[in-house]
Amino acid sequence: MRVLLIDDHALVRKGIEELLVSRGVDVVASVGSGEEGVRRALELSPDIILLDVKMPGMNGIETLGKLRAGGVTAPVVMLTMSRDDADLGAALRGGAQGYLLKDMEPEELVPALEAARRGDNVVAKEMVGTLARLVQGDTAPGQAPPRPAAPFAELTPRELEILEHVAEGFSNKAIARALNITDGTVKLHVKAILRKLGIHSRVEAAVMAVEQGLGKKKAQ
Repeated sequence: MRVLLIDDHALVRKGIEELLVSRGVDVVASVGSGEEGVRRALELSPDIILLDVKMPGMNGIETLGKLRAGGVTAPVVMLTMSRDDADLGAALRGGAQGYLLKDMEPEELVPALEAARRGDNVVAKEMVGTLARLVQGDTAPGQAPPRPAAPFAELTPRELEILEHVAEGFSNKAIARALNITDGTVKLHVKAILRKLGIHSRVEAAVMAVEQGLGKKKAQ
């Protein structure tokens, strides 16, 4: 697994890099700014990108937007100290595959990255309550109203069925078992769903789906 690390704190960056390398991960670059991170992502095509949220200049959310606008499709996992609901929501809607906290147990980091690379959503357990509020469609005063249902018009019945399972938090394997199809078939459908909806991650798809009334069951 080839990882690009973007974090403005040199000491933190070095520690994360050493942790990943000690567990057999190839850190292709470790950089201190969003601007440089975008450049290196385009040059190196990493398998996954670890990105801080709170950075001077171009912050993590803005960097995420630049990565996606530049055509970078690698999963992006935010690794941050921020427990701000707004940061989590902005990251997921911006196409992040996950949101982890820097005070997580070290041995949990690599498995989380591997899961994100497989296409699963990875969110720190401390942020699950916030995620639940997001995907339940709770709209606070002043927030934008839910998206219109029109984007779903292009989805096939099978894609809508899979999207509902994604919204409920199912992994590809769990969806495959539930629908009696192969993991590969699920992956192809998920890719088609993301393409048709013009989004970049399963989490973003889940938020959009539940805002429109899909996935009201508890995740399994």
